[in-house]
Amino acid sequence: DIKSDDTKLNDMTDLETNEKMIAITFDDGPWKDTTEKLLDGLKERGIKATFFLIGENAKNYPEVVKRMHDEGHIIGNHTYTHIDLSTLSVDDAKKEIELTNETLEQITGEKVTYIRPPYGKYSNKLLEEIDLIPVMWNVDPEDWNRNDVRGIVVDVVIHTQDRNIILLHDNYDTSVAA
Repeated sequence: DIKSDDTKLNDMTDLETNEKMIAITFDDGPWKDTTEKLLDGLKERGIKATFFLIGENAKNYPEVVKRMHDEGHIIGNHTYTHIDLSTLSVDDAKKEIELTNETLEQITGEKVTYIRPPYGKYSNKLLEEIDLIPVMWNVDPEDWNRNDVRGIVVDVVIHTQDRNIILLHDNYDTSVAA
């Protein structure tokens, strides 16, 4: 897990419940074909996920965002252009975030609550300036860097424990299949 500072949410240990749970999250969408296939599979299995969306992709595929929302998935911010926020001034980083929030809120009609900074990088100063909860991950099978569905599944199953947050991407056929 890539860390830029100590202020982050990497698991769900602070939730007040005895119920076992795992969060499955998908970054970098939405995409027309792969995200729609993924939504079909999640719906078939009765699974809700969290999608951290790139603003410019959401603008291109608003119907996919609307479907995510209508089917009860959580939608979070993944910046407008998938840029490393730690390379920007606080003002420029805020613009990336605010533009994405505006795009998502126009489509869903709901305020965005969560952000996953690309590459897990951001500053505490930026976090003080925005009204979003950063959500990181603790299980990363690096699905963006491999083509083996079985390996992705095995890595997730072997490394996931109660209250973990799994990081996957909805723009790869192998990730969707896994």
